[in-house]
Amino acid sequence: MHENTTPRPPAANDIRLRKLLDDTLTAPHWPQGFVMRAFEHRDAPALHALLEEVFDDGADGPFDEWWPRIAGDAEFDPALCFLAIDGKGLLAGAALCWTSGFVKDLAVHPESRRQGLGEALMRQVFLTFRERGATHVDLKTNIVKNTAAFRLYERLGMIPVDWEG
Repeated sequence: MHENTTPRPPAANDIRLRKLLDDTLTAPHWPQGFVMRAFEHRDAPALHALLEEVFDDGADGPFDEWWPRIAGDAEFDPALCFLAIDGKGLLAGAALCWTSGFVKDLAVHPESRRQGLGEALMRQVFLTFRERGATHVDLKTNIVKNTAAFRLYERLGMIPVDWEG
Protein backbone atom coordinates (compact mmCIF):
# COMPACT_ATOMS: atom_id res chain seq x y z
CA MET A 1 0.00 0.00 0.00
CA HIS A 2 1.38 3.40 -0.99
CA GLU A 3 1.59 5.93 1.80
CA ASN A 4 1.20 9.66 1.28
CA THR A 5 4.46 10.67 2.97
CA THR A 6 6.17 12.71 0.25
CA PRO A 7 3.84 15.40 -1.09
CA ARG A 8 5.04 17.47 -3.99
CA PRO A 9 7.10 20.44 -2.79
CA PRO A 10 5.33 23.79 -2.97
CA ALA A 11 5.67 25.68 -6.24
CA ALA A 12 6.12 29.42 -6.51
CA ASN A 13 3.08 31.22 -5.06
CA ASP A 14 1.72 28.06 -3.39
CA ILE A 15 0.24 28.59 0.04
CA ARG A 16 -1.10 26.27 2.74
CA LEU A 17 -4.42 27.36 4.21
CA ARG A 18 -6.24 26.14 7.32
CA LYS A 19 -9.83 26.27 8.53
CA LEU A 20 -10.37 25.89 12.25
CA LEU A 21 -13.39 23.67 12.83
CA ASP A 22 -15.16 25.55 15.58
CA ASP A 23 -18.83 26.04 16.43
CA THR A 24 -19.28 28.77 13.81
CA LEU A 25 -19.47 26.30 10.91
CA THR A 26 -22.60 26.43 8.79
CA ALA A 27 -24.24 23.70 6.75
CA PRO A 28 -23.72 23.65 2.99
CA HIS A 29 -26.33 25.22 0.74
CA TRP A 30 -26.55 23.17 -2.44
CA PRO A 31 -27.46 25.25 -5.49
CA GLN A 32 -30.77 24.42 -7.13
CA GLY A 33 -30.46 21.43 -9.44
CA PHE A 34 -27.42 19.97 -7.65
CA VAL A 35 -27.15 17.29 -4.98
CA MET A 36 -24.26 15.92 -2.99
CA ARG A 37 -23.73 12.20 -2.80
CA ALA A 38 -21.09 9.87 -1.51
CA PHE A 39 -18.37 8.50 -3.75
CA GLU A 40 -18.68 4.96 -5.07
CA HIS A 41 -15.82 3.11 -6.76
CA ARG A 42 -17.68 3.24 -10.09
CA ASP A 43 -17.28 7.06 -9.89
CA ALA A 44 -13.50 6.88 -10.15
CA PRO A 45 -13.29 7.36 -13.96
CA ALA A 46 -15.61 10.40 -13.85
CA LEU A 47 -13.65 11.87 -10.93
CA HIS A 48 -10.36 11.44 -12.80
CA ALA A 49 -11.88 13.05 -15.92
CA LEU A 50 -13.11 16.03 -13.85
CA LEU A 51 -9.69 16.52 -12.27
CA GLU A 52 -8.02 16.33 -15.70
CA GLU A 53 -10.50 18.88 -17.09
CA VAL A 54 -10.14 21.31 -14.22
CA PHE A 55 -6.41 21.13 -13.51
CA ASP A 56 -5.21 20.38 -17.07
CA ASP A 57 -1.61 19.89 -15.91
CA GLY A 58 -1.18 16.18 -16.56
CA ALA A 59 0.18 15.70 -13.03
CA ASP A 60 -2.17 12.84 -12.19
CA GLY A 61 -1.30 10.77 -15.25
CA PRO A 62 -3.61 8.32 -17.00
CA PHE A 63 -6.49 6.77 -15.07
CA ASP A 64 -4.90 3.30 -14.86
CA GLU A 65 -1.94 4.84 -13.00
CA TRP A 66 -3.90 7.45 -11.00
CA TRP A 67 -6.63 5.25 -9.53
CA PRO A 68 -4.38 2.57 -7.96
CA ARG A 69 -2.24 5.36 -6.49
CA ILE A 70 -5.30 7.10 -4.96
CA ALA A 71 -7.21 4.00 -3.87
CA GLY A 72 -4.06 2.42 -2.45
CA ASP A 73 -3.00 5.47 -0.46
CA ALA A 74 -3.16 4.96 3.32
CA GLU A 75 -5.01 8.29 3.63
CA PHE A 76 -7.75 7.48 1.11
CA ASP A 77 -11.23 6.94 2.51
CA PRO A 78 -14.10 6.87 -0.02
CA ALA A 79 -16.33 8.51 2.62
CA LEU A 80 -14.10 11.60 2.35
CA CYS A 81 -14.73 12.09 -1.35
CA PHE A 82 -17.76 14.30 -1.85
CA LEU A 83 -19.46 14.54 -5.23
CA ALA A 84 -21.76 17.27 -6.53
CA ILE A 85 -24.10 15.88 -9.16
CA ASP A 86 -26.07 18.05 -11.59
CA GLY A 87 -29.66 17.60 -12.73
CA LYS A 88 -28.55 15.32 -15.60
CA GLY A 89 -26.77 12.98 -13.20
CA LEU A 90 -23.31 14.18 -14.26
CA LEU A 91 -20.41 14.94 -11.96
CA ALA A 92 -20.26 18.73 -11.62
CA GLY A 93 -17.81 19.03 -8.74
CA ALA A 94 -15.86 17.05 -6.18
CA ALA A 95 -13.80 17.38 -3.02
CA LEU A 96 -11.27 14.58 -2.51
CA CYS A 97 -9.82 14.61 1.00
CA TRP A 98 -7.20 12.66 2.89
CA THR A 99 -7.94 11.20 6.33
CA SER A 100 -5.38 13.60 7.85
CA GLY A 101 -7.79 16.50 7.29
CA PHE A 102 -6.24 17.66 4.04
CA VAL A 103 -8.26 18.61 0.95
CA LYS A 104 -6.25 16.97 -1.81
CA ASP A 105 -8.43 18.26 -4.64
CA LEU A 106 -11.41 20.58 -4.97
CA ALA A 107 -12.70 20.74 -8.51
CA VAL A 108 -15.80 22.25 -10.12
CA HIS A 109 -16.49 21.70 -13.80
CA PRO A 110 -16.18 24.97 -15.78
CA GLU A 111 -19.86 24.78 -16.84
CA SER A 112 -20.97 24.56 -13.20
CA ARG A 113 -18.87 27.35 -11.71
CA ARG A 114 -20.07 30.55 -10.04
CA GLN A 115 -23.13 28.84 -8.56
CA GLY A 116 -21.81 28.02 -5.10
CA LEU A 117 -20.75 24.39 -5.61
CA GLY A 118 -17.19 24.92 -4.40
CA GLU A 119 -18.43 26.63 -1.26
CA ALA A 120 -21.03 23.92 -0.59
CA LEU A 121 -18.42 21.18 -1.07
CA MET A 122 -16.00 22.89 1.30
CA ARG A 123 -18.70 23.41 3.94
CA GLN A 124 -19.50 19.70 3.68
CA VAL A 125 -15.81 18.89 4.13
CA PHE A 126 -15.59 21.11 7.22
CA LEU A 127 -18.65 19.59 8.90
CA THR A 128 -17.61 16.02 8.12
CA PHE A 129 -14.13 16.46 9.58
CA ARG A 130 -15.52 18.21 12.67
CA GLU A 131 -17.91 15.25 13.16
CA ARG A 132 -14.84 12.99 12.97
CA GLY A 133 -13.17 14.96 15.76
CA ALA A 134 -10.73 17.01 13.69
CA THR A 135 -9.78 20.49 14.88
CA HIS A 136 -8.87 21.85 11.45
CA VAL A 137 -8.76 21.19 7.70
CA ASP A 138 -5.84 22.22 5.47
CA LEU A 139 -5.26 22.55 1.74
CA LYS A 140 -2.71 23.88 -0.71
CA THR A 141 -3.52 26.39 -3.42
CA ASN A 142 -1.68 28.77 -5.70
CA ILE A 143 -2.52 32.42 -5.08
CA VAL A 144 -1.55 33.49 -8.61
CA LYS A 145 -2.74 30.61 -10.83
CA ASN A 146 -5.92 29.97 -8.83
CA THR A 147 -7.13 33.36 -7.63
CA ALA A 148 -10.85 32.45 -7.67
CA ALA A 149 -10.26 29.46 -5.40
CA PHE A 150 -8.03 31.53 -3.12
CA ARG A 151 -10.80 34.14 -2.75
CA LEU A 152 -13.29 31.36 -1.93
CA TYR A 153 -11.00 29.94 0.75
CA GLU A 154 -10.50 33.38 2.28
CA ARG A 155 -14.27 33.95 2.29
CA LEU A 156 -14.67 30.63 4.11
CA GLY A 157 -12.31 31.83 6.84
CA MET A 158 -9.23 29.85 5.87
CA ILE A 159 -5.94 31.38 7.01
CA PRO A 160 -2.32 30.88 5.90
CA VAL A 161 -0.18 28.51 7.99
CA ASP A 162 3.38 27.20 7.78
CA TRP A 163 4.00 24.29 5.40
CA GLU A 164 4.94 22.02 8.27
CA GLY A 165 1.45 22.50 9.71
